[in-house]
Amino acid sequence: MDQKNFPSYIQLSESGELAKRTGIAYRLMESCKLCPRECGVNRLKGVEGICKTAKIAGVASCNLHFGEEPPITGTYGSGTIFFTGCNLRCRFCQNYPISQLGHGEEVTPGRLAEMMLSLQKRGAHNINLVTPSHVVPQFLAGLTIAAKEGLTLTIVYNSNGYEGLEALRLLDGIVDIYMPDIKYASKDAGDRCSSAPDYWDRVRPAIKEMYRQVGVLEVDGDEIGIRGMLIRHLVLPGSLASSEKVFEFVATEVSTDLPVNLMSQYFPAHLATDDPLLNRHITKDEFAKAELALHKWGLDEGWIQHL
Repeated sequence: MDQKNFPSYIQLSESGELAKRTGIAYRLMESCKLCPRECGVNRLKGVEGICKTAKIAGVASCNLHFGEEPPITGTYGSGTIFFTGCNLRCRFCQNYPISQLGHGEEVTPGRLAEMMLSLQKRGAHNINLVTPSHVVPQFLAGLTIAAKEGLTLTIVYNSNGYEGLEALRLLDGIVDIYMPDIKYASKDAGDRCSSAPDYWDRVRPAIKEMYRQVGVLEVDGDEIGIRGMLIRHLVLPGSLASSEKVFEFVATEVSTDLPVNLMSQYFPAHLATDDPLLNRHITKDEFAKAELALHKWGLDEGWIQHL
């Protein structure tokens, strides 16, 4: 790869800025305010917040993944690192053994760097950080090591959208592609589904900050994503996600050029099986209504995962 095409974090590593931001991020964990929960616990001393993670990050898996959007998966796969824990408590989470039950192993920054470099050697198009909001400092520490040892892959930030702005700003020039969810557009849905009544209030400024940093998704000559942003939205039973309100926000306050992945893969997992609104699959009519709203607001880029 030509030096001018290296990801920006290479230059930040060489200047010392990457290490500086890592230190700032760790200090945010002293009275933790990495995410909107702002638990205030001292994670550096081993206290866990709502995310169920203290000073050491946990990783559940590190592998090539072929089920992401085409610009992320490409030909050789996306190098996914699934972090243990999460700052949301989604009742329907399909990955709840990882996000809420703590399945995974603790990894040092050195081990995290080894994982990134291993994925690069295996041909991954990118490093895909899955649910990284609560482990931004640990990721930055691992990246600082990996960059010095030859990592040059695009960094993908695969997020639930419930982000702290202070932590996001530390990632400016480091994350190349943001891939956030927008889950719901109402206080009631955020509270009922994720114990986060402020989700809609928090996700909107987070989306705008991500877009400010990277803009619309750009691809190279092989149609592989190199920079930018795409949004995921999962259709929920009973129009619980307020899909049209989500699309209105994206179209009027961000950009109609943003690719959106409209997803139909909902099924009642985890605690959703005992919830009268969440304990069923979505219907064809519910998905068709969301798809119609997507096009109504001019969001014609992206992908539609039909039932």
